[in-house]
Amino acid sequence: MKHLKVGDQAPDFSVKDQSGNEIKLSDYAGKRVVIYFYPKDNTPGCTAQACNIRDNYSDLEKEGIVILGVSADSEASHQKFIDKFDLPFALLADVDKKMLNDYGVWGEKKFMGRVYDGIHRTTFIIDESHVIVGIIEKPKTKDHSREILEVYAK
Repeated sequence: MKHLKVGDQAPDFSVKDQSGNEIKLSDYAGKRVVIYFYPKDNTPGCTAQACNIRDNYSDLEKEGIVILGVSADSEASHQKFIDKFDLPFALLADVDKKMLNDYGVWGEKKFMGRVYDGIHRTTFIIDESHVIVGIIEKPKTKDHSREILEVYAK
């Protein structure tokens, strides 16, 4: 598993969003970008996290922050998740797990004594030059937007 750190250049990527549009980090040149990786659409923690960002989206927008959610779910699954919870930001469908591996968030997990490979819930806070200025490991799903704003406020 790759380990990115604060000060590293964020890896560029080319991944489809919920509408089938090709999205690249380079599309957001000169913008602050938050890439949050989450395990699965329509699960309790992932829904709480997405809805917290949705509920505070105007505060994030005021700071010029672009939000991109990423999981290994399909474009269709992402579109249903967006429609169900009225999410105002893009969700990227990294079905081949290339981006997950490039950002070092795909790997071994343990839950209730079971060991399996999965997505480690992690958020990368990226500045206008696409340098990583913060990494939130195990974000608080119900207070995530505040965590994001605090990193940019430093």
